[in-house]
Order: sequence, then C-alpha cells, then structure tokens
Amino acid sequence: MRKTWICAALIASAAFSTAASARTICTIVADASEHGPALRSGECAERFTPASTFKIAISLMGFDAGILQDEHTPSWPYQPGYPDWGGDAWRQPTDASRWIQYSVVWFSQRVAQQLGEKRFQRYARDFRYGNQDVSGEPGKHNGLQGAWINSSLRISPQEQIAFLRRLVNRQLPVSAHAYDMTSKVTLIAAAPDGWEIHGKTGTGSPGSNGRYDPAHAYGWFVGWAIKGDQKRVFARLIQDDQPTQPNAGLRARDGLLQELPALADQLTRRSH
Repeated sequence: MRKTWICAALIASAAFSTAASARTICTIVADASEHGPALRSGECAERFTPASTFKIAISLMGFDAGILQDEHTPSWPYQPGYPDWGGDAWRQPTDASRWIQYSVVWFSQRVAQQLGEKRFQRYARDFRYGNQDVSGEPGKHNGLQGAWINSSLRISPQEQIAFLRRLVNRQLPVSAHAYDMTSKVTLIAAAPDGWEIHGKTGTGSPGSNGRYDPAHAYGWFVGWAIKGDQKRVFARLIQDDQPTQPNAGLRARDGLLQELPALADQLTRRSH
C-alpha cells in the first residue's frame, strides 16, 4: 500500500517538477564498495545542512540505543507545542515507519532528547557525519531540537556518499538490528527494472539560525539501491531560486529516481 502511494505521488508531482526553477548542485551515484567507481557531476565538496536526510543517522542511533524497538514500537502521540508545519500528518500518533514516511520533525527531536547531548554527539563523531557539529544554533545550545535543520550540522554530498557506504557495508558502530530496521523503514520504492531503493529526502535552506528560506531552498535525496549483488549509493542536492511546490527534497527525489536505473547501469558498464 505504501509503495503504491509513493509511486502515485511521484507520478502526480512530475508535472510540477518539470516546471520548477532549480539548479542541481551535485549528483553522485557510486558503487557501494569503499573505493568503487562513481559517477559525479557538479560541485560536491561544499557542506550544507543535511535537513531530514539526517533521519537515516538518527534511525541508526535510536535503534542501536534501544529507544526504538521496531518499525511500529514505540508509537508516540502528538502533543501541543510540537512542530506541526507538516500539517495533519504530523499531528497523528507516530512510529518509526510513519516518522520516515512523513518526515516528522518532532519524532526526531524526541529520539535525540532521549539520547542526550553526550550520546548524540558521540554517535555523530563515530559516524564521521559531516562536520560532526550537533551543538545547534549559535549560543542557544539547542542541538537536540534540530542541529540538522539549517543549524550547526553540515555535510557535503561526497560526505553523504562516504557515510552511506559505511552504512551499506555495515562499518558503523551500531548493532545488526539498527541496520536491519533502518533498512526497513527507509524502503521507499521499487524501480521498474528491479532496483530496491532506500533513501530519504531533505529540504533546508542557507543559514545556521534555524530559519527556513523558501526562495533559496535546498533539496536533498540520498540513499542506496540494491539489485542482486549490485549495491549503489547516491546523493543529489538541488537549490531553488524562488518558492516552489512541491518542496525541493521531493523534486530532488523525483528527478533522481527517474534517472537512477540508467545511471546505475552506466556505472556497471564502467566497472567492467
């Protein structure tokens, strides 16, 4: 049911995507092996806010620490005062599966808060995640509320690829259960030629004060794809030059999903 909904959403948003005014900052599709071949275009070394792509890392942390047990346990209720700019979908009881599907910010905050500052920082450091700075907005010490959203945490597309390679090859210091459950909740679609796609969108903007600028929004789509014994990791980052709907993260996803099978095949030919 979920896959059907996502595929329908991709088709419905295609018309909006073609009209959107955005530039692609970077696209990387790479073999998941540590030094495997990669297709790369654009400027991929500069760091940006990871926005909701950091939910992949938070998922690994939450499941490893035992805060999250499986895709449906725990289920936490929405409470007044929680972020709700995601609309009614964010005002519902939410479990890990629903958290990733609807990108619910307050669920991320609850996991981070239960981890606590020291453990949250230790995971970011052990994951070698971008600049590893989860302190939050300057002078506010609010990293657990959203260091990953237009705040202190920064990561480049090429660092996203390095992190995803460590994830796919299970080289991060987390449990097998954390890998298994994160893989389960990030499964988003099956491409027509048989690729199993895992990933997460993210929408952010410039600045480190937690404020969102829709006229200059960044859109991420990062993740991994599996087909038989082939494993690929990918990252795309775009930026708008005017307020555009749907959001930049969804359009980054839609565009890359359309191109991913051809890029993955091209990478296979290059490696032979």
